[in-house]
Amino acid sequence: MQIENSFEIAAAPDEVYRFLLDVNRVAACMPGAELSEVVDPDTFKGKVRIKVGPITVAYNGTARITERDEAARRAVLSADGRETTGPGSARASATMTVEEADAGSRVLLATDFTVAGRVANFGRGVMEDVSRRLVGQMADCIKSSFESQTQTETETPAIGEGGGAAGGPQGSSASAGEGSEATGQAASSTAGPATGSTQDTPAVTPSRPQASPPEPKPVNAVSLFFAVVWDRIKRLFGGR
Repeated sequence: MQIENSFEIAAAPDEVYRFLLDVNRVAACMPGAELSEVVDPDTFKGKVRIKVGPITVAYNGTARITERDEAARRAVLSADGRETTGPGSARASATMTVEEADAGSRVLLATDFTVAGRVANFGRGVMEDVSRRLVGQMADCIKSSFESQTQTETETPAIGEGGGAAGGPQGSSASAGEGSEATGQAASSTAGPATGSTQDTPAVTPSRPQASPPEPKPVNAVSLFFAVVWDRIKRLFGGR
């Protein structure tokens, strides 16, 4: 099943691209998903739960960023998982591209799903509609999360605003020559890394995971199924 989706964010493309590569933030927007382990910067482990009526199907899986193109702001994510209590399996590949747009940035998501087991019993047509809704929900959450983070960073005073006062006495003591050579070395070693750490920050810096992340709610496939059926009925009779 191939699904394409796009949405726009009022921010610079490079900022949006860095945000989308932050697994701790993006995983929180995946319906029913729970991030359990960051193996390395490009490999993650987690769980996805789907509720079908009274039955909840859980998948344990691994996701990997298999391709990165910083210049084109493009990344490819591949994931596969297996049911924890059954023979079912799921596999997905998602290509994410961030482009310039009038509003700031346009995010293009191209996703390819393959599902086997109990969940696949809904049929291909319904599964495509349900998957499209899930991708749409994730896109809305990513947009909301990014805009919320941007607003918080704008309202929070910069840490360096008080740096001038703190740096003043240190600079005056060095200029007055009151400190020894050891003191001068300590001052220079304190100032040096602070400046270098800002310049040497990697292109994508993962955020810290929440101390106590909330238990993710399983995707309710039945409610999505009836929503899809209702949409089809409305289209059949020309309703909106």
